[in-house]
Amino acid sequence: MNRTERNPNLIEKEHIPMLRFSTEDVLKDPVARSVRNYEANRATILGNAYRNKAIITFCTADGDVKRVETTVWCYDDKFVLLKSGTFLPLNSILKIENS
Repeated sequence: MNRTERNPNLIEKEHIPMLRFSTEDVLKDPVARSVRNYEANRATILGNAYRNKAIITFCTADGDVKRVETTVWCYDDKFVLLKSGTFLPLNSILKIENS
């Protein structure tokens, strides 16, 4: 079963620091990783310019798929910084959608 086919649980961004994440990337396809970087960049621009929220679907170390709805402040090649100062590993993100 594909991870994106599961029904992800919506969580609060304040709960993210309590989760464990794998060091391996959840996306194996280089094109999918490129799309994820594009989505992270777009979410950062929209978050800073318009305070737009993004819906981020990600995977924890134990394989649970979760979602969070928040503003993305910035990102780099390792992490995404969310509104409350919470860091989410970029390699754990399955997709980012702008709301």
